[in-house]
Amino acid sequence: MIPHINSILALRTSELKRAKRAFNARGSKVIRCDICLLPVNACICADKPEPQASCAVLFIMYKGEYYKPTNTGRLIADVVAENYAFVWHRTEPDADLLALLSNPKYQPIIIFPHEYAEPARCIPKPEDKTDKIPLFIFLDGTWREARKMFGKSPYLDKFPVLGVSPEISSNYLLRESTREFQHCTAEVGINVLDLAGEVEAATALAKYFSIFRHQYLKGKPHLSHKIEFAKAQVK
Repeated sequence: MIPHINSILALRTSELKRAKRAFNARGSKVIRCDICLLPVNACICADKPEPQASCAVLFIMYKGEYYKPTNTGRLIADVVAENYAFVWHRTEPDADLLALLSNPKYQPIIIFPHEYAEPARCIPKPEDKTDKIPLFIFLDGTWREARKMFGKSPYLDKFPVLGVSPEISSNYLLRESTREFQHCTAEVGINVLDLAGEVEAATALAKYFSIFRHQYLKGKPHLSHKIEFAKAQVK
C-alpha cells in the first residue's frame, strides 16, 4: 500500500527548500507543529482522521498560499487519500500537472462558482455512472487569485465546472471575506464530498475542520469574540 501523503504539506516543504530567503509573515515567530502548522500547544495531529474517499482532489495553488497556517486545503488532503498539489504558473504550467489532467483514469472537475463559467460547462453534481475517478480541482488562493487562475489557465477550459451552494454564510472566521457568501477551501470541500456521495469523508472533514478552527482561534486573543462560536461547532 502506498503511504498517504499530504500533497500540500509536501509542496510547502519543497518550496521552502527552493526559497532563496526565509518565509517571514505575521505569526512567523510562533513555534508551530511541523505537520498541522498550529501552535505546538494547540496541535490537532491527534485528531487527524483516517484518509478515505474514492475520489481524488487536486489543488492548484497561488504562490505562497501553501505557506499560510490558515490554509484549509491541507485538511482536505488529510481526509482524501489521493490528493495532489501544484503551484500555479500562468505561462508554464507544471508538466506533471498537465499529465495528471490528461490521464484517462480521471474525470477532472473544476470547483468554482457557476456565475463565472460558461453555462455549457456548468454541472449541478458529479456524474453518477462513470468508470473514471472524479478529480476535483480546487483553485486555492484568495478570491482575487482564484479568479485569476480560473480565467488565465487555458488548459482548464475544457473541463466541467461544479458550483457550490452559497446558501449559508461562511463560518471560517479566520480571514475576513470580501464576499458575503465566500467559503474557505475546507467548507467547499465538505460540500463537494457530500455532492459526490462521499458522506463519511464529508462528515470526517466537517468534524476535523471544526476542531482546526477552534484550536486556531484559541491562540488569537484579538479574535476572542469568535471563539465561543467556534467552540460550539466542535462535535
